[in-house]
Amino acid sequence: MIIRKATIEDLPVLLQFEQGIINAERPFDSTLQPDPISYYNLKAFITAPDVELLVAEIDGIIAGSGYARIKENSKTYYDFEKYAYLGFMYVLPGFRGQGVNQAIIEELKRWSLGQGLTEIKLEVYNDNIGAIKAYEKVGFEKRMIEMRIRLK
Repeated sequence: MIIRKATIEDLPVLLQFEQGIINAERPFDSTLQPDPISYYNLKAFITAPDVELLVAEIDGIIAGSGYARIKENSKTYYDFEKYAYLGFMYVLPGFRGQGVNQAIIEELKRWSLGQGLTEIKLEVYNDNIGAIKAYEKVGFEKRMIEMRIRLK
C-alpha cells in the first residue's frame, strides 16, 4: 500500500468517492438535499496549502482517501488555537478491513504534527457504528453529541 498526496489526475476517482460517502451518509441525515449534491471542493483541496489530501494506492488502484485541513479554533477556552479537521475518509468496499483507513489517518497525524498542531477532530454520524469503531481503533474518542430538531 502506498499513501501519497492526491493529484489533479486522481480527481475523477475522488469525485466517485465523494458520491460513495454521500450515499453511505444519506440514511443517517434526513436534511441532505436530493442528488446531485457535493460536500467538497476537491480540486481546491489538492492545491490548498492548509489541506493535506491523501490517497491510498494498492496495486495501482486508488483504494481510499482522506484529508486533514487546518482550522482555527473559535472557542477561546480550549488550550489550542488551531486544529486539524479530518474528512473525506473513504475506502472502496473491496479494500475495507485491510488497514487502509488506519494508514491514511496515521499519515494525516504526521502531517498535522508537522504543521505544529496537537489536536485532530472529525465528525461522524451517531448511528454510523462501523465508522465510529474504525475511528476509535486509531485513537479517537467521543466527546460531544450534536442534537437537532426540525421545526415545521
